[in-house]
Amino acid sequence: MKTVLITGCSSGYGLETARHFLAQGWNVVATMRTPQADALPASERLRILVLDVTRPESIKHALVQAGPIDVLVNNAGIGLFGSFEATPMATVREVFETNTFGTMALCQAIIPHFRERGAGSIVNVTSSATLAPFPLVAAYTASKTAVEGFTASLAHELKAFGVRVKLVEPGYGPSTQFTTNGQQRMQGLIPPPYEAFAHSVFAGFADLAAVTQASDVAEAIWLAANDRSERLHYAAGADAVALSLRRGVA
Repeated sequence: MKTVLITGCSSGYGLETARHFLAQGWNVVATMRTPQADALPASERLRILVLDVTRPESIKHALVQAGPIDVLVNNAGIGLFGSFEATPMATVREVFETNTFGTMALCQAIIPHFRERGAGSIVNVTSSATLAPFPLVAAYTASKTAVEGFTASLAHELKAFGVRVKLVEPGYGPSTQFTTNGQQRMQGLIPPPYEAFAHSVFAGFADLAAVTQASDVAEAIWLAANDRSERLHYAAGADAVALSLRRGVA
């Protein structure tokens, strides 16, 4: 029976991915900054652990508690929507600490264990913002694009050791808490000169015919985790799939 460790399981994609792997009979280590015992159905194959990906000691402690794992899913992330002009660099750094450096830190911590075993999979979750430019998410897109380049290089680096590295690129998911979780962070990021433009962008999102559901992402992560081929990109959601086909990375 295989074991997966998933970060960012308190809601959205991480929560649904944990449910999906449990349904497939896997052992699941669901990690969260603030554990919620009732977030997932009770199971002898489930453990919920505290993990803050921005803190090295938290990473070390969580991996010791988790024990041997077969798949690492780097899903934890924070959102940011607003004009780059109005975004403090401290906020940009906060986004990178979780989305980029947190992902890198988890990878660096687990790689020795996978390398020594000659097996293991790392699945890094980014965004369809890396597949096509979107306005008012410049800093967020930069944090996810950095992960794309990092992952592509790491896949080559670890191939010789039998370790697979994958990218899952979710589309626009209105059912997630992307905006809700980042409201405080986003205060003041749409100054008056940008208000009309921002309203037009919001209206465009509201009119989208195809969006991404959490189940789409969970299924893509499941596929990536079990795919032994050299495929790197896995678009998740109808909108992301359309963008990836347009870009030729599906």
